This record gives sequence, structure tokens and C-alpha cells, in this order.
Amino acid sequence: MPRSIWKGSISFGLVQIPVALYPAEEPNELHFTQLDKRNMTPIRYERVNRETGEPVSWDDIVRGYPYEKGEYVVMSDEDLRRANVEATQTVDILDFVDESDIDPMYYDKPYYLAPASQNKKKSPVTAYVLLREALRKTGKVGIAKVVIRTREHIAAVRPRGRALVLNLLRFAHELRTDEELDLPELDAEGKGLGKRELEMAERLVAEMATDWKPEKYKDEYRDDVMKLIEKKVKSGQTTTPAEPAEEEDKRRDTGTVDLIALLKKSLGQKGGKAANDDKEPSESSPKVRKTDTPKRKSGSRRAA
Repeated sequence: MPRSIWKGSISFGLVQIPVALYPAEEPNELHFTQLDKRNMTPIRYERVNRETGEPVSWDDIVRGYPYEKGEYVVMSDEDLRRANVEATQTVDILDFVDESDIDPMYYDKPYYLAPASQNKKKSPVTAYVLLREALRKTGKVGIAKVVIRTREHIAAVRPRGRALVLNLLRFAHELRTDEELDLPELDAEGKGLGKRELEMAERLVAEMATDWKPEKYKDEYRDDVMKLIEKKVKSGQTTTPAEPAEEEDKRRDTGTVDLIALLKKSLGQKGGKAANDDKEPSESSPKVRKTDTPKRKSGSRRAA
């Protein structure tokens, strides 16, 4: 069973349904390692201290908001949750709309919502089924707001089989209009297309029409790239990076964090966060100052 990335509740009216949020997509992209073409050695990307040049481990990284040049306010995950507990723990349904009214351009990323309680006799499960079936029978979807990590999203809650799906939506201001594009138009009398050509196009569309079966479509390009890779391997067209010097090995062992180990450690923590991500630095930590009343500066950017 996948690990949930968020736990809270669905709220509509006075109803509260405890739920957990799970990824609903599984990207299957090809990943390539970047190599230095001079000796085919993998390139490393490090998190380093800008002042000392020394590598910094995930455990020593905190989140800082630059309220003035060179001045930061440190914010832990707990600080972000405490800023608005209800917003960070609730899928707050604001409206119900017809699913057909939502332009597909607004859909962004899907997640599964599952009851937080596994005991089927408990009321959260009953409320979950009640909302799912009510949406199914009315043809409506719930438009909600939800905070995931450090960002508030607008989302659509809709039924899919036995599940409730939360689809993150784009805000209207995030979509560009087509007004700046040079697009063809018909004239005032609807002219610009030949009647015969239009009839033939309509006939072709009708002949190619079929039922939507997503499993029918495969990522053929990825398969072709993998075949080419296998062909190169069989023909000996491979490369082995040169072994680093002994001194370089020692430097890596003492100063560089194993990325794979860190990723595994991060995945093992609740919410995919590093264990000490919530820790604030001590008062003696360099280049970090804390303040109770930070000054807001117009145009300052928000930390990720």
C-alpha cells in the first residue's frame, strides 16, 4: 500500500470525513545520468554552504523567508501548520458544480482520497460512501481548497469507481489566454472553409470515432529508446567512468552525503520529509537571524 502524503478531513456543511491523501499517478519516465564528456564521469550536484563552500546535509537545512536583504525568518513545518491549522488539515468543499462545466485545461494533478479509518463499522466510512454516491448520482463535483506542503490549491473532489479522487486544479490566473496568438478565424459570413473540405473532414472524424480506452495507448517512444539502449549494450557501445583518485575518494567519503541513502531516509519519514526538517537552528547558527516581528518588504519573494 502506498504511503499517504497528507492526512486531514473532507469538510462540507457540517460534515467532517477523516481521510488520507495518496498519489494517483506513477510517472514512468526515462532517467539519464549526466556525464562529463571528457572522461564520461558522472556529474554530482551538491548542496553547499555559500560562505564556506562545505557540503550541507539534509539534517542541517532549514527553511528561511528573506524578509530583508540578508535577513531571514526561519519557518519549520510545525510553524507552517500552526499558521492555519484548519487550512492545512481540511479539504474544504466550497461549492458543487457540474463536472462538464470544468474546462480540462484546469486539471493538473490527481490524488486518491481514502477513509483514514479502516474500521468499516465506523461513521467516517459511511460518510465517505455517502459523499461518493451523492456526487455520482447528481453528476456534481466538489470544488474545494486544500493546503499541501506550503501551497494552497483549488481542487475538484469527484467519484471514480469505489474511490473519491481529488484533482488539483489550476487557478484562473495561472492559465494564459490565446489572445496573443496569431490564430485563424472565419469571416463574418462564416466563409473561409470550403463546404466540400469540411464535409470530408467531418466524415473522417466520424470514421475514426471510438470509445475512450486509455489502456489502448502506450508510450511507444520510451519502448523504442529502450530498444536502442539494449542494442548499444549488446554491441558493446558502453562506457566505464575512470576511477577517481584516492584523495578524491576520501574527500567524497568525508564531505559528501550519499544521495541514494538520503532519499531512502527522506522517504522513510512521515510526509517524505527529513527527520530534522522541523528543527530550528540554534541562536549561534551563522547567517540566520530570528525575529518576532519580521518586516515585510514589497516585492520580496517567498521561500520554497
